Amino acid sequence: MRALTQVADRKLELREIDAPPPPAAGEVQVRVKAIALNHLDLWGFRGMAFAKRKLPLIAGVEGSGEIAAVGDGVTGFTAGDPVVMYGGLTCGTCKACREGRDNLCENIGGIMGFHIDGFARDLLNMPARLVIPVPKGVSFRDAACAPIAYGTVEHMLFDNAKLQPGETMLVQAGGSGIGTVAIKMAKAMGCTVITTVGDDVKAEKVKALGADHVINYRTERFETITRKLTGKKGVDVVFEHVGGEGFNGSLLVLKRGGRLVTCGSTAGPSITLNLMQLFQQQYKIFGSFGASMRNIADGLAKMAKGLTPVIDMEVPLAEYERGLERIESRQVFGKIIVHF
Repeated sequence: MRALTQVADRKLELREIDAPPPPAAGEVQVRVKAIALNHLDLWGFRGMAFAKRKLPLIAGVEGSGEIAAVGDGVTGFTAGDPVVMYGGLTCGTCKACREGRDNLCENIGGIMGFHIDGFARDLLNMPARLVIPVPKGVSFRDAACAPIAYGTVEHMLFDNAKLQPGETMLVQAGGSGIGTVAIKMAKAMGCTVITTVGDDVKAEKVKALGADHVINYRTERFETITRKLTGKKGVDVVFEHVGGEGFNGSLLVLKRGGRLVTCGSTAGPSITLNLMQLFQQQYKIFGSFGASMRNIADGLAKMAKGLTPVIDMEVPLAEYERGLERIESRQVFGKIIVHF
């Protein structure tokens, strides 16, 4: 079978490897149909893994497929069922796993496609407990965006920031994969959305998604405009995944007692924080990483009701690297899908 394998930093090879054996007890075998690209894929491609890993490594951190076979003792799945796969090899037995807080697993074996072999292959065996059914009517293309893009936004907005209908939210980098999802989810529940983008073309696209106010951060100060738009009160929530110099600006546009939730640092991982501002304004800052199985299922349910992902580009497996180049160029708007 085929497997897209990273053999060195910035070097991928499409290899022929042995197909997996029949699934063991408690496992299912999945035939991969699509994978969605993320910054994690780009970081892994560059060699920016956060923990030791061994190459060669099969790429792909987020994907969808169909059940090819089931192992002994597996119920609830049959051959042909569409599914998505959880991207962290969790233990399933620690306190966090037992409580459904999968992304806080105490004994996680790694992120698939980043630390350990991922989804960019024709077939793989997975523990059935880490496989989530896809609702009827959701395509493999759209479902591939559920484990990270939709799951991450669900966890950020509703588990952490606890976004409420009618609130005002600033979405940083609204043209990104998770940015577009955040805009659509917030608008679906009646929130006012202010968003930042890096060019005027993206500005028109996020307006079409329903964003109420769009700020080109390259030509305007988002802090000044956001404060004006809110009558100097500030926003209830900031959806932050950029970091760098803009992080303190994101704090500045929060109202007293406002909530900032962050899951990324694409513009830089280090900041200087004014602690007096933090406690005097009673800000709440949430670090968020990944998602739970429940978050992914909730995202799939929203897809089934019509809240589908924004797709920037679709490429075949052999052109996976072209998708990474698109992300690296920062021209991407929405998600990039790789088809099998």
